[in-house]
Amino acid sequence: MSHPIWLARLLTIGSVLETAAGLGLLVDPAGGASALLGSPMEGSALAIGRIGGAGLLSLGIACGFARRTPTAPASVGVAWGYLAYNVATCATLGWAMVALGSASAATLGAAILHGVLAAAVLAALLGRGQVAVDP
Repeated sequence: MSHPIWLARLLTIGSVLETAAGLGLLVDPAGGASALLGSPMEGSALAIGRIGGAGLLSLGIACGFARRTPTAPASVGVAWGYLAYNVATCATLGWAMVALGSASAATLGAAILHGVLAAAVLAALLGRGQVAVDP
């Protein structure tokens, strides 16, 4: 499969996942924190959770538009941003499992998902200059 198609598909996945997560955090940040980390969220943390939800919604929208033109410089920039988000999220969830003792199946699964997405996006970005040869 050619790298632009692969990158377009990864951006589509990002669009769906991050838009859904962002909307979920905007509506119920406490529910998201409880489901993912097994701990309550209250007070000013609710506002921070909603701000994070708005950021995820924005990332999802950007990925949705970028998937249409995966080789355009702006779309490549969105993909690098999506890579940075996935690396940071994987590391943060890994830290949370160790430091906060929240090693639930949901936390582990989310950390693995973000790690796999980060690796796939990095591979697509690094390979985008190569020409695909079909047999």
